[in-house]
Amino acid sequence: MNQPCLHPDDLPSPQTIKVSEILFRQLEEATKKSFFLTCDRMTRILLSSCHWYFQINSGVLTLILICNNMESYRSIMKTVPQFADRLKQFANRAKITVSSPIDKGIPWVLSIDNVLPEGDLPST
Repeated sequence: MNQPCLHPDDLPSPQTIKVSEILFRQLEEATKKSFFLTCDRMTRILLSSCHWYFQINSGVLTLILICNNMESYRSIMKTVPQFADRLKQFANRAKITVSSPIDKGIPWVLSIDNVLPEGDLPST
């Protein structure tokens, strides 16, 4: 097991860690609401067809989308460039994770900097 290099007095207190976790959850929820409001009607309907949320880990904002069926998965994958453009309004460094229905494949993890423009996407 790794032992911290810092003296215990130099580490954050358990209370500070808990407050930080609460603040991160609140930031994730506020980002989710703001992101949803920036989307057009069709994108909102598409988001409503799956489970989605934001997570912040090591300073990287990640949009996590979990699709319930293959139809919503295909639709979400076609919309990834739009999601990437919208995420750029919220963070300089962000990722998108798209999970297909259970046992139908592995999750895609894409950095918003590596997403192809909509016109350059391969046809499905």
